[in-house]
Amino acid sequence: MHAGNPTQQEGSEIVHHSTSDQDTCPVLKTADIISGKWTLLVLRDLSQGINRFSALERSLVGISPKTLSERLKSLEKAGVITRTSYAEVPPRVEYALTDRGVDLIPLIDHMRDYGTKWLMSANGSGAGRSNGNSRGV
Repeated sequence: MHAGNPTQQEGSEIVHHSTSDQDTCPVLKTADIISGKWTLLVLRDLSQGINRFSALERSLVGISPKTLSERLKSLEKAGVITRTSYAEVPPRVEYALTDRGVDLIPLIDHMRDYGTKWLMSANGSGAGRSNGNSRGV
């Protein structure tokens, strides 16, 4: 594969993907928003009403403050969450899902269902595997 025109073997055909596909493919554009490590878990927690930085940090065991801050800024830039600052002492900041963010939650639900069916059950090839998060997604 080369950068200007990536190719991929599909059956007996070679499929060519132009870089303009990245601009027009809704799957790729969505993946750009949600693909970062921790991003889906941040969205999950926001959908469950956890809306302050410190509460998110406690909920997402193992995430660094820097990474959490980066994920929140990225989601805000993508229009998936809003950040509201309150002029109080001490200052208070809350995050909330926008309509765009709320529309991503069924995707997370489907991923949970898939993982439960295919990765956690005795029927799946990943039977007995844990995602390292005892709460699940």
